[in-house]
Amino acid sequence: MNFESIKELVLEAEKNKCSIGRVVLASQAQELEESEDTLMERMGERLDVMLRSAEKGMDSGLRSTSGLTGGDAHKLFEKSEKAVMGSFMAKATGRAIAVAEYNAAMGKIVAAPTAGSCGIMPGCLISLMEDKKIAREEIILSMFAAAGFGIVISTKACVAGAQGGCQAECGSAAAMTAAAMVEAMGGTPAQAADACAIALKNQLGLVCDPVAGLVEIPCIKRNAGGVAIAASAADMALAGIVSKIPADEVITAMKEVGDSMPAALRETAQGGLAATPTGIRLKEQVFGKE
Repeated sequence: MNFESIKELVLEAEKNKCSIGRVVLASQAQELEESEDTLMERMGERLDVMLRSAEKGMDSGLRSTSGLTGGDAHKLFEKSEKAVMGSFMAKATGRAIAVAEYNAAMGKIVAAPTAGSCGIMPGCLISLMEDKKIAREEIILSMFAAAGFGIVISTKACVAGAQGGCQAECGSAAAMTAAAMVEAMGGTPAQAADACAIALKNQLGLVCDPVAGLVEIPCIKRNAGGVAIAASAADMALAGIVSKIPADEVITAMKEVGDSMPAALRETAQGGLAATPTGIRLKEQVFGKE
């Protein structure tokens, strides 16, 4: 399989009466001439990196190299039991911030699919594993499903903020994660596709405007927002809510929106929040006045 469309992934899974994760795993094993057990172990190593980055990112004293960010994940996690959005979502969001803050502090993370969106998938999947008691094997299989969706998005559109705005980074990460959550929770391949579409629709047009050109402000908090979007999309799909616009068409729309964005809103730090008075001041704080 070349993973050219979400529809193709869904049809293949339905034909074989299995999950999309199983389809992607089998395909990768054949293409790479490796056993499925070997690839499961390798993906498990990625999950372990996610777990470590989420843990290390919780350090209240953690600070990024620039000094602009760090310590927020700890604050949110400490208040998770009293959170308006409930403890599960607060912990998932806290873990996402932790991973993104750890990335800003030059820690080892998994680009899922990019460093700028690295917190969304671990925030959600670690929380399913640790708080919802979903088995590790099911989480790893759901990561293969996410990878399959990511391949399609990369092929039909892009996952780079410099090319398509943050909709291509955090949007793609939320879409991939929503599909993975559906699979981990026992949803159908069609529901995984609906979750992908719903999540991506909710971030269409999101610009990439990193303050000082660093993947910190507002990127880290957009990872938190991506968790909420991924989880709500997964819940809608699992409840039987269907995306009226198919996932493949949403991906195509995302590409068209990204292509129409001015360069100032595609990771150049020339527009959006990066161009605000405070954004400019923070840039001068890090790099000095030009």
